[in-house]
Amino acid sequence: MIQKAPLLLALLLPLAASAEGPLPAAPRVKVVRVSEVQAAQQETTTGSLFPSRMLPQGFEVGGKLVVSKVGRGETVKAGQLLGVLDMEIVNAQVAQASAGLAAAEAGAALAVDVAGRNEKLKAEGTVSDVQARQVDAQARAAEAQVKVARAALSQAQAARRRHQLFAQFGGTLVEAPDQVGGMVGPGTPVYVLQQLDLLLLKTTIPESMLGAVRAGTKVRVESVGGGSVTDAATVKVVIPSADPQSRRIPVEITVPNKDARFVANTLARVTFPLGAAQQAFLVPATALGSAGGEFVLAVNGDQVRRVRVTVTQRGAKECTVLAAEPLREIVDYPTPGLSDGMKIARREGQP
Repeated sequence: MIQKAPLLLALLLPLAASAEGPLPAAPRVKVVRVSEVQAAQQETTTGSLFPSRMLPQGFEVGGKLVVSKVGRGETVKAGQLLGVLDMEIVNAQVAQASAGLAAAEAGAALAVDVAGRNEKLKAEGTVSDVQARQVDAQARAAEAQVKVARAALSQAQAARRRHQLFAQFGGTLVEAPDQVGGMVGPGTPVYVLQQLDLLLLKTTIPESMLGAVRAGTKVRVESVGGGSVTDAATVKVVIPSADPQSRRIPVEITVPNKDARFVANTLARVTFPLGAAQQAFLVPATALGSAGGEFVLAVNGDQVRRVRVTVTQRGAKECTVLAAEPLREIVDYPTPGLSDGMKIARREGQP
């Protein structure tokens, strides 16, 4: 019986193994190689794009709009004529003031001539001192009337200029009258002018970034609704006073827009560089896991290891990440079933 025990044990072991079932196969995964790059840590936030300048323009006086030189959507230059009010009455006032000035100048010329003649007669003793002083006073009064007439003409001409409206700066008209002939009141906005070749992005940053973001810093701006991107945007001002609601620091950024790639009054994403460039890794966006913080599954032989990463730049297909240890190969499309230390098998065709 003692000699039969090993034989019986050998027969029972396969039966026990078949009862427990076969060992599970290692999951097959796609493994991709990682590229090393130099990148700085970044912070991304969202803000709104505004025109760098915006001005509602109206006439200083009221009247009937008789001429509109430009329409909605047109680009104008600084000093360009926009519209004209009816100037029938003011033109008559200018003509009247011009005639008054001419009459005053003629009277002053006559009075000065008489005063000059009286000076000669006084020297000859023909005219008394009292008469000479009277004539001289009349000449000075006539010259004063000339100044009054010139002031009246200048006032009438200024009133006529107020019937014309000129662009205060170069830009695009976003509002303009559709037709002429209507009455407009003094100060009522008739045209709205915006400068769109340079936009202003307003956003906020956390207080922890205050030392890293300064005026003059170059940043990356990307349109949220479209694919427009620029790396030429510049921090204009950092306001050292937190917003009362969000407790974040307001920041204003100038965004060049001569090619009209960005649209005013839309959302944009801005990326701030934080610190100097350092070693980073370029990984597929599909290789990032997010459970408990972003991570990748590094491949070491036939095992995977979870490595925490910090995304410095996020793209649609690839992301730049910082990791605490070098990355060579990682799992693409990681599944929830993959855990730290698990053995894996590469998909067919992968070395």
